[in-house]
Amino acid sequence: MIAIEYILAGAAVLVLVSIIANKVSGRLGLPALLIFIIVGMLAGSEGPGGITFDNAPAAQAIGVVGLALILFSGGIDTQWSEVKPVLTKSLALSTLGVALTALIMSLAAVLLLGFTPLEGFLLGAIVSSTDAAAVFSTLRSRRANLKGSLRPLLELESGSNDPMAIFLTIGAIALLMQPEMTILALVPLFVQQMAVGGLLGYGMGKGTAWLINVVKLEYEGLYAVLTLASALLIYSFTVLLGGNGFLAAYIGGIVIGNSAIVHKKSLIRFHEGIAWLMQITLFLTLGLFVFPSQLLPVFVPGIIVAVVLIFIARPVAVYLSLIPWRMEKNEKLMISWVGLRGAAPIVLATFPLLAGVPGAHIIFNLVFFMVITSALLHGTSIPFVAHHLGLSAPLPKGSRFGMEFDPDKTGQSELIELTIPSDSPVIQKQVVNAGLPAGTLIILLARDAEQYVPRGSTVMEGGDTLLILTPRDKKDEVQTIILGVAAVKEEPKLDLPDWGFETKKG
Repeated sequence: MIAIEYILAGAAVLVLVSIIANKVSGRLGLPALLIFIIVGMLAGSEGPGGITFDNAPAAQAIGVVGLALILFSGGIDTQWSEVKPVLTKSLALSTLGVALTALIMSLAAVLLLGFTPLEGFLLGAIVSSTDAAAVFSTLRSRRANLKGSLRPLLELESGSNDPMAIFLTIGAIALLMQPEMTILALVPLFVQQMAVGGLLGYGMGKGTAWLINVVKLEYEGLYAVLTLASALLIYSFTVLLGGNGFLAAYIGGIVIGNSAIVHKKSLIRFHEGIAWLMQITLFLTLGLFVFPSQLLPVFVPGIIVAVVLIFIARPVAVYLSLIPWRMEKNEKLMISWVGLRGAAPIVLATFPLLAGVPGAHIIFNLVFFMVITSALLHGTSIPFVAHHLGLSAPLPKGSRFGMEFDPDKTGQSELIELTIPSDSPVIQKQVVNAGLPAGTLIILLARDAEQYVPRGSTVMEGGDTLLILTPRDKKDEVQTIILGVAAVKEEPKLDLPDWGFETKKG
């Protein structure tokens, strides 16, 4: 038996190598998942590492836990006010779009590869969902962004389409292994999985948010442990009650992330780190699990199904799903192209292996090949396509002071950061004469490369960035004084959730 020290050292080295390789590959615009998989394959039994790993149950278990925590993290970081306007479009893509993709891919598998209809549908179901983390890590690595509502639309779609793909995969396996079973038998199972998953995700998310605020832990680090345990409980408890645990984990994360909770920023950062660790662990494991020599026989069929998926199935599914809404042609083209496959399809490809489905190894290798192809093609071209479709936008600027502000929504004061525009009425005025309301304090002033605490006699100039502590009920007045009335009027109002998130005013 291998000593635990060797296992820990090997795991740590693989993670460190993956992080460093990802940093280098980011400049080339390659998605993180591709780098992590390659590192895993190089460390595997057919690579220089020589690590033998062919334990399908362990690979699936790691994948399931990783997906649940990744979805929970994505939910916590989702701003409801941003995704609410695109909710119906995203739900159409994550349900009807996934089903249409699976059907088109199953037809291609039957006609081009000689699969039976159920085998083809199983393959289509496995590859029907997209990977949000891979898409946006690619955009960030190339310093690109998407205009308008495209980013929240794709974010919500990618975060919510895994449950549908998982249901279709499990359903296809059930039909294959139980010939007496009919498709109609899947309907009540679908209703049960989605209803139980949605209700428990929402209810347990609200309960977790309440617990975070009530428990009053002595150490801030324990709040991260509390939410991590809650994420695993939400997933596992939902599955035990017959619901879709992945849907519950995602919805639970959204509820927690959009509730007024203490230490929210630190919790978001913690779960972002956990999500990255899960991505690295998941793809390293799957890279170790695959045998590169077995990919060569599926090279031609893999190219065929990848072409069908990227250029036919995804665009057709997107256009048909979005028929009820008027959208620009370039926006639909962009949504069609952002179909990067990632963790979910490879994890789902382990399901038929464990179920003993005939030909499961061929399906697994085909799926693995398609994910690699998608990563290479989509991962390197998304910023380029966005630019040529006129949909690229710069990334939002962070704090000039290198700080993140997460005000206590139950408190009386708030920290805001404002940059003085060129036509501001406070230009060339001393701080003491700016007319700021009582109780307002300019804590820091940034000018050029310098940052300092201003005095009452400090003269403000255009382009100065101010860090201001102000009573919550005076925030609008401060913005009016610093930015001017027109700037405040043009500022979009927060679209507050209407399904249970609590908001409080001081």
